[in-house]
Amino acid sequence: MAEPLTMALPKGRLTEDALAHLARAGYLPPANGDAGRKLVLDGADGRLRFIMVKPSDVPVFVEYGAADLGVAGLDVLREAERDVYEPLLLPFGYCRLVVAGKAGRPDQPLRLERSPRVATKFPRLTEAFFRKRGLAPELIIMSGSVELAPLVGLADLIVDLVQTGATLRENGLVELRVILESQAALIVNRASYRLRAGAVRELIDAMAEVVG
Repeated sequence: MAEPLTMALPKGRLTEDALAHLARAGYLPPANGDAGRKLVLDGADGRLRFIMVKPSDVPVFVEYGAADLGVAGLDVLREAERDVYEPLLLPFGYCRLVVAGKAGRPDQPLRLERSPRVATKFPRLTEAFFRKRGLAPELIIMSGSVELAPLVGLADLIVDLVQTGATLRENGLVELRVILESQAALIVNRASYRLRAGAVRELIDAMAEVVG
């Protein structure tokens, strides 16, 4: 039997949807093993091997060939700017990257704030958004609860991912601008796309048929 393709999956909210769509496309998920604990899992039919990694690391594993394919959010892909092939958008993981601030903040154009302090986990996308508007933001790069920053005076604004906006509202924040509409995407290592073209193309086509 041919060597299985290695797929990097993001640990967390996208895992279940990714495995469900793969199963619908005919690629069986691991028969046993806890995807929340084990880092390497073999698909039940031997066609895929899964490696479970942090969402932000999926493009790294795929670009460098440690994984042939992966599933990642467009927010992660645009922030990382990794050299991977993106053949297919997937119908889950919908969210948006937004600029948000305190609800009681003065209603004025962002361009009037020459150098706002902005807390974010997405420094590349954040800086590009503000600089395109002639602003030079002071970026505060965080890894935890970005929503806290405006509440304690750490930052004027935040740039963060939202789905329903409930977390923002619960913390007295409002959306001001949308930077990026995001969803999950299938990504492929460029060498794997050439050297294992048959197996890779078969998976892409099967997934495309499932997602319509």
